[in-house]
Amino acid sequence: PSNQWPTGDTAVGAGSDDDEAVTMGSRSIPTDEGSAAPVSADGMLTPDTLAEVYRARFDGVIDYRKRVWQVLVASLFRERLGHPRRVLDLAAGYGDFINNIVAPEKFAIDLNPDARLHLGADVTLFAIDATTPWPVPAGSLDAVFTSNFFEHLPTADALLGILGQAADALRPGGRLIAIGPNMRFTLKEYWDFLDHRLPLTERSLKEALELRGFKVIECIPRLLPYSMESHRQVPPALIKLYCHLPFAWRFLGKQFLLVAEKI
Repeated sequence: PSNQWPTGDTAVGAGSDDDEAVTMGSRSIPTDEGSAAPVSADGMLTPDTLAEVYRARFDGVIDYRKRVWQVLVASLFRERLGHPRRVLDLAAGYGDFINNIVAPEKFAIDLNPDARLHLGADVTLFAIDATTPWPVPAGSLDAVFTSNFFEHLPTADALLGILGQAADALRPGGRLIAIGPNMRFTLKEYWDFLDHRLPLTERSLKEALELRGFKVIECIPRLLPYSMESHRQVPPALIKLYCHLPFAWRFLGKQFLLVAEKI
């Protein structure tokens, strides 16, 4: 992390031809030169390909996902976060989490150029590769949240690097919450998405977190079902009920939840 918060003083507004600025709502944040290279050296999907993949994957369920995430944030994540002042959504996607959390200052990291179209006006977007340095001051964040991101990383080293950056950015006692597909329960489905690369379980992620200065205070091997990508849209009322029935997680859950605090 940098030593101070970037400002929008030298950034340009929406519609500019300046490729070194990122616009989100009323905030424009300069990005590091070259952070959104057109070709990824490690073979990861490029920003344009990310946009194409996620449009194809989510365009038919965007409104449904918004309703589902309103329930998930209220039922599962808000209490676990406490009352943070500064929250960062890592790989925020279409803002399903960060748009539904209440905090005075909200930030998002995502390389998908479509992200800025979906994030709220009160969210500041850093359109960077998350493995590059984060433009936030050390010890400035109260919470980092990430959903279904770590499995897209190319290597365990990349994961450890990102967790190290999260630890640097968080204040002591700040929290990181991560959910993602658990390889132990998704052996048949894990590789059904072309951008999945790094197989993880709750145990391997716990090990990585501890290596980077976190204490895991909650570890749930099975929480949410694997994916929303189905023809059947479960009513949000039933999803709310499911969130409050932990015994059902053991039968239907295929994604882990870990809550960790910076030591």
